[in-house]
Amino acid sequence: MAGCATIICIGESIDRAEQARTIAQAHPQLVRFTAGVHPHDAAGFDRGRDLPRIADLVVRGACAIGECGLDYHYENSPREKQREALDAQLELAAATRRPVVIHSREAEADTRAMLDAAASAGVRGVMHCFTGPAAIAERALAAGWFISFAGVVTFKKWTDDAVVRMVPRDRILAESDAPYLTPVPFRGKRNEPSRVRLTVDALARMRGDDPAELGETIVANTTALFGTAGSG
Repeated sequence: MAGCATIICIGESIDRAEQARTIAQAHPQLVRFTAGVHPHDAAGFDRGRDLPRIADLVVRGACAIGECGLDYHYENSPREKQREALDAQLELAAATRRPVVIHSREAEADTRAMLDAAASAGVRGVMHCFTGPAAIAERALAAGWFISFAGVVTFKKWTDDAVVRMVPRDRILAESDAPYLTPVPFRGKRNEPSRVRLTVDALARMRGDDPAELGETIVANTTALFGTAGSG
């Protein structure tokens, strides 16, 4: 698929996770999938109903829990319900020894508390589609987590090159966030996994790295966090 070594297909709802699993089954050497409940959908989260379903998807091959987290920008779900859903999924991650994919927007204080609690429980993860601030990146890195950047780093409004440079080579990831956040020069069009190379190129420029070498490093980091395609 256009040079992609591994695709992590995100299941941000249980139904979407089932769909992602179907895709992964069709491309077992390339695609892995995750399972979780996004903060936008946390209002409908029922621990007794939903957590066993996510756990079952882990048994059936989900390589991570999420996308889950906190979004206080849109607040499509009450903050209390977002925290409840996130806490439950972190507990499951600890129990199943799966990493978590975390969405965080305008929820800095609670995200810092989450990172501290996750580190205490031995939970590893990635800050998905990271846009700052640096203090959260520092907290995540101190917890042993990864930082992932998407196509937004190619936008004119991006000003956080220093955050990109502060992430160690063995902790940086890149993502498409397809079908969203399409990198320049395709911004405004539907995104696809192959365009992640444009994000990697932008990250390499900011860091003074060779793009090909950084790409190989990101593939290795992805494997270190999520495992290899085709594994359970």
